[in-house]
Amino acid sequence: MKEKKEVYKVKPLTEGKKNIIATLIEEYDIKTAQDIQEALKDLLGGTIQSMLEAEMEEHIGYEKYQHSDAANYRNGTKKKNIRSTYGEFQVEVPQDRNSSFDPKVVKKR
Repeated sequence: MKEKKEVYKVKPLTEGKKNIIATLIEEYDIKTAQDIQEALKDLLGGTIQSMLEAEMEEHIGYEKYQHSDAANYRNGTKKKNIRSTYGEFQVEVPQDRNSSFDPKVVKKR
């Protein structure tokens, strides 16, 4: 017997969400459903990249471009391809000198 696929019911939009949507339409020049998917893919990649940077800052204890006397420090990035429902995209996973950084948002292989 075939399982029924649950249909997502669109919730009423808050004023804040309406503003976000208007900004997205303007920023990405959205005209089609494909344009929406491309915009969401770009936003997902940017969000993951920002989260990786925040995780690294928490791990080593200081922000990017700041100096510290700590024994561990940033040591470049490593490119990683991410597959999502919006398609594949690439992020740069920060690395530390001691190789002790273990990101949570994008797991190591």
